[in-house]
Amino acid sequence: MPSPAFLGIDIGTTGIRASVIDENRGEIFSDGIAFEANATVEGKNEQPAESWSKYLDLLLCRITSGRKKHAPASSIMAIAIDGTSSSLLAARRDGSALSPALMYNDQQSRQQAQTIKQAAPADSAVHGASSSLAKALNLLQRYPDTEVFCHQADWLASQLTGTYGISDENNCLKLGYDSSTQRWPAWLAELLPVSLLPRVVAPGTVIGQVRPELIKKYRLENACQVVAGTTDSNAAVLATGAKQAGDAVTSLGSTMVLKLFTDKPVFDAGSGIYSHRINNHWLVGGASNTGGAALLQHFSRQQLDEMTPQLNPQHCTGLRYYPLPATGERFPVNDSDKQNMTEPRPGSDVEFFQGLLESIAHIEADGYRKFEALGATPVTAIETTGGGGSNRAWNAIRENITGVKVTTAANSEASYGSALLALQGFNDAEKN
Repeated sequence: MPSPAFLGIDIGTTGIRASVIDENRGEIFSDGIAFEANATVEGKNEQPAESWSKYLDLLLCRITSGRKKHAPASSIMAIAIDGTSSSLLAARRDGSALSPALMYNDQQSRQQAQTIKQAAPADSAVHGASSSLAKALNLLQRYPDTEVFCHQADWLASQLTGTYGISDENNCLKLGYDSSTQRWPAWLAELLPVSLLPRVVAPGTVIGQVRPELIKKYRLENACQVVAGTTDSNAAVLATGAKQAGDAVTSLGSTMVLKLFTDKPVFDAGSGIYSHRINNHWLVGGASNTGGAALLQHFSRQQLDEMTPQLNPQHCTGLRYYPLPATGERFPVNDSDKQNMTEPRPGSDVEFFQGLLESIAHIEADGYRKFEALGATPVTAIETTGGGGSNRAWNAIRENITGVKVTTAANSEASYGSALLALQGFNDAEKN
């Protein structure tokens, strides 16, 4: 008989990916399918939810058919799904979609955002045209027959169970759910009927079993369970192994995103700082506009690769810049007029490059200090993800400046993080 396995699904804007792990958290299989390109046009980014179902079906068939080498046949005991934050659709109680999904970066709900501004507390995560709540008000106006709002992750999970109207508290944060009190706040009823809101559970909670006909189709275990997921960014953090208060994850991509597990929630809406409750801790996050895109304003990728071996982390240049790809910063400084500052430029390109890296490291350190100033647990270890995480010299520079051990995460795939949630949910259910 095959050993028990646990499946995590990550669905985003460009594709869907799966990771299958064993009881010891080892990944035994992975696969993915790319979507057709879907560009944002004048702030509008919509997708038909039915296309997600099609891709999920294709992926599950590939995973469980046994036709691909190492594909698990019938040992999957639990499934968890993560999706893009604030991607929302209007549906009936039976799950049939009434609307296209307004994706995470859809900006069509500016008028609704102004309405929310008058009703919601200043530190709530619901502000802005891209929030789930702004989209919900927009959709309700366009589709007055709406019976339930569904996020990307919970709508797909419900496709497997057949029961709709259940979501996780991470996806519901930008819909207005208060994780501190673990309920929908009273002020929300001023904006829309609370009967349209999902029942909220913690990520990693078993929410049902896969429908019998799908168990047969995909050759799953007879009692295969569906576990509540989370957002894609949270799943990627879980994939690194970070889980204790003080554990941090810095993503070094085009921009720089900081995440830190802390003992109590931290919110600062003005700087885009908010906290998710996950695994009995709080995960606070903030995103700076500095990062790889700012570096590429000055050098090509080939030049960066050629100069990296010449960096000298033990010798600080003393240069202090604020590298930005364009005007404006969100975090740790909230200043829409913040200017890119990369002067004076020394004669040596390598010295200039190292000065830019040191400056980004200082911004990172300032970000974690800001979390701490707002009441978060001090950072004790930093896992790094993204393309910049493979630059050992930059990691050494960051260690010198932050004063914290920096390591490159062994895994940062959101699908793997969701597989860990599936395993956790299964184990917790077995104990109870």
